[in-house]
Amino acid sequence: QVQLVESGGGLVQAGGSLRLSCAASGRTFSSYTMGWFRQAPGKEREFVAAIRWFGGSTNYADSVKGRFTISRDGAKNTLYLQMNSLKPEDTAVYYCAARRSGLGPAGSEFDYWGQGTQVTVSS
Repeated sequence: QVQLVESGGGLVQAGGSLRLSCAASGRTFSSYTMGWFRQAPGKEREFVAAIRWFGGSTNYADSVKGRFTISRDGAKNTLYLQMNSLKPEDTAVYYCAARRSGLGPAGSEFDYWGQGTQVTVSS
């Protein structure tokens, strides 16, 4: 079965950086799209970024463009989210997700989800 396990969250000051990782297992992901979502307390889950495993095409939410970078390492079956210039409003639980195709931001179209990792940005 598919497993997605996030790591790398933590507490960081505004302006700092963090790199999240998502270890994927259970199938070959070469035809999949991988994504990152986040959910802050009292808010709905929101799309952050997505990447096609094959080819590397990407899609970003406007709120993170120019600050966050999504990437993947095929040899390690791992997805990354490099987060720079972090802001307090980036504070949320970050989730890794996978879908069979497409780059759209709709969470409902993602088939597999990780358990999440907490990112807290202090001002």
